[in-house]
Amino acid sequence: MRHRDIDFSTPHTRMRRRRRFDDEPPVHRGQKPAPPADLDGRGGTDPDGPPAGDRWSTGTGALHGPTPRPRWVVAEHAAVDTELGILKSGKEADVHLLERAVPGSTRRVLLAAKRYRTAEHRLFHRDAGYLEGRRVRRSRETRAMANRTAFGRDLLSGQWAAAEFAALARLWADGVAVPYPVQLEGTELLLEFIGDQDTGEAAPRLAQLRPEPDLVARLWHQLVEALRGLARHGLTHGDLSAYNLLVHDGRLVMIDLPQVVDVVGNPQGPQFLARDVKRVAGWFTARGISPAAADALHEVVRADLLLPPGP
Repeated sequence: MRHRDIDFSTPHTRMRRRRRFDDEPPVHRGQKPAPPADLDGRGGTDPDGPPAGDRWSTGTGALHGPTPRPRWVVAEHAAVDTELGILKSGKEADVHLLERAVPGSTRRVLLAAKRYRTAEHRLFHRDAGYLEGRRVRRSRETRAMANRTAFGRDLLSGQWAAAEFAALARLWADGVAVPYPVQLEGTELLLEFIGDQDTGEAAPRLAQLRPEPDLVARLWHQLVEALRGLARHGLTHGDLSAYNLLVHDGRLVMIDLPQVVDVVGNPQGPQFLARDVKRVAGWFTARGISPAAADALHEVVRADLLLPPGP
């Protein structure tokens, strides 16, 4: 058997692979190439994330508020969201302060991000009465919510968020003093921030104020208009008090409406209405508004709802 003629006088060498690009660093045997994020100086970060901030704007794919939108709404796809802290922690949801801005521009706005809690960390209390008159199409979902399974509590979370978004959209479009609902995605509701856009200081609750008599009178008038605005849509707040009314630059703003009640569709609707009026009117009567005016408010709102005179 003949062997091929091979020159053994010089050592055998393996041809090296030529690099594809001149600026591509050499990769030695056993060495892994550097991740793309390391090459552009973003090692340890999400390569798909924004260059600054915490996340890209979540506007794509979300439900958006009524149109025409206020001019301050940042709707650009290039917008970035940055977490700035927590404004309020509750049993059902936490409210965070969020900045939405377009990098490289002056377009920015502070928003309130209301995030309903996950099933294992949430306690919806006294919700059975509020949910009367609300229905879901599938009996399995109805049973899950009634039995408070983990699946059912997640459904309730989504239902509360969707109910609040829908109510705010209807009321804001009708001129009622509520925050503008920017968007809803899952159980996160982005709302107009009621407060100072420069400092991020939230507006105080009505319960925190010690107003002069003339301001009390102006705020009372605004309360009457807000309750009558809800009545035009057949609604009452369901949990109204001086703690979920904000006052910013002399303007009364109603917040926290996930439990908004259909006064006619809910068998307990008139009772919720009476309780709303009694609790918030009590704050005003303690500060100079006459009890007769409070009683008259209840009757005016009942008349707006086409209800007979109440007790």
